[in-house]
Amino acid sequence: MDSIHHITVKTNGIKLHVAVAGAGQPVLLLHGFPELWYSWRHQIDFLSSTGYRAIAPDLRGYGDSDAPPSSDKYTALHIVGDLVGMLDEMGIEKVFLVGHDWGALIAWYFCLFRPDRIKSAVILSVQYFPRTPTPFIQGFKAALGNQFYMVRFQEPGKAEEAFASVDIRDFFKNILSNRDPRAPYLPGEVKFEGVPPPPLAPWLTPQDIEFYAEKFTESGFTGGLNYYRAFDRTWEVTGAWAGAQIHVPVKFIVGDLDLTYYFPGAQEYIHGGGFKRDVPGLEEVVVMKDTSHFLNQERPSEINSHIHSFFNKFC
Repeated sequence: MDSIHHITVKTNGIKLHVAVAGAGQPVLLLHGFPELWYSWRHQIDFLSSTGYRAIAPDLRGYGDSDAPPSSDKYTALHIVGDLVGMLDEMGIEKVFLVGHDWGALIAWYFCLFRPDRIKSAVILSVQYFPRTPTPFIQGFKAALGNQFYMVRFQEPGKAEEAFASVDIRDFFKNILSNRDPRAPYLPGEVKFEGVPPPPLAPWLTPQDIEFYAEKFTESGFTGGLNYYRAFDRTWEVTGAWAGAQIHVPVKFIVGDLDLTYYFPGAQEYIHGGGFKRDVPGLEEVVVMKDTSHFLNQERPSEINSHIHSFFNKFC
């Protein structure tokens, strides 16, 4: 961690905090919700020690990066625009790309919008979501109901109120240590009081929990939640890419206990031909046994090995 440099980059009308380590070919690491650049600590250390330059921003709305208040400012076009501008400011033409959770969704859009800037990608946890006739949140609501967490996150202030009702350290212990692959439902008024956290996962430390807790105490959760609130807006503004394919070389990795792997139709899409149809650049799908959602933190050695072996093919 001592080798990591922290910089601020002006891009796309905002400022991004970026963690950087190492020298060599650049690898851009995109985190998910509710996470930070810190989620890539193991990958930053590994990549910087093996001849790569690891670049891990706090995405718009997170940590020490700017957080525009309106959810309309969190479409995939905004976030990819931030990243392209950041690379331009840093003098970087092309990167290897890694994304997890919401960072995975942004990585897919980056591959779709600007394949000229990406050498190859390793995408974790969330498969590609091609544009369908129905907006994304409406589709989840139809398939999983009003209490599905993405649907419940739509109303400004409600989820923030619920998150504030519990100790923030218990919240992160609960979220990060969870190994239940069932889709999260938030019944009633989205209350978390009285829900005891599970034992701290063996791959987490109290220092890890403290880092997340301190940063989200400072920033709040609205920036991250705005990604969910802008999801249907992303659908609206990406009509020009309907039916477009992704030709960037991609390796996709998911855990067999990952909640995203059990979304309706996910496994059929991943393994049944739809994924490869929409992403002709897809070279490999890996399902990691006994692994949950935060796989890059839970199984860092294996993920590092997958990243390294795949990117070395394109050096």
